[in-house]
Amino acid sequence: MLIGLLLVTALAIDVPAAAPAVAALSAPRETTGSVRDSVRQFPRVDGSNLEGKRFALPGDFEAEYNVVIVAFRREQQADVDAWLPFLRAQKLAERGVRVYELPTLNRSYRMMRGFIDGGMSRGIPEKATREATITLYIDKSPFKKALAIASEERIVALIVARDGRVLWREDGRFTPAAGAGLAAALDSLKARSVP
Repeated sequence: MLIGLLLVTALAIDVPAAAPAVAALSAPRETTGSVRDSVRQFPRVDGSNLEGKRFALPGDFEAEYNVVIVAFRREQQADVDAWLPFLRAQKLAERGVRVYELPTLNRSYRMMRGFIDGGMSRGIPEKATREATITLYIDKSPFKKALAIASEERIVALIVARDGRVLWREDGRFTPAAGAGLAAALDSLKARSVP
């Protein structure tokens, strides 16, 4: 009971993520789709998946192209879950594309990592999902600045190349239009990588 309470408390606390000056550097983005015209680089961050394996991202992303869903709050899990049926239907693993979920918390929660990661791990019965869930305990301000994330109110779905280039982006819950954009971007990327 205490562990569950600590987990809920840790994820429900709203810690200010960025000073106003940082937030002003990047304008809010409703939907973005392709970012070809302004390619961003995924910042270097360290984390561990829910099976305990350490990752140094973006270098440890395992595929040429990776769908990465970044969430900042516990209540955003429903938004993350809204993407999953579509992503499964795309049979991305068969196409050589990996999917990752990145719960992203302030570094101040590192002391509670065992409780938080343990609670998430116990709530995910599938080993493959635990392996693809990499919790980040980081200074969120530079991370959000690098990815032009102006607000933590919405999740962000990305396509990230193995070298860290962010090739596509959509903010928020899954919609059919967002899914079509992701599918088209992956088709285009795969077509370009065929010799």
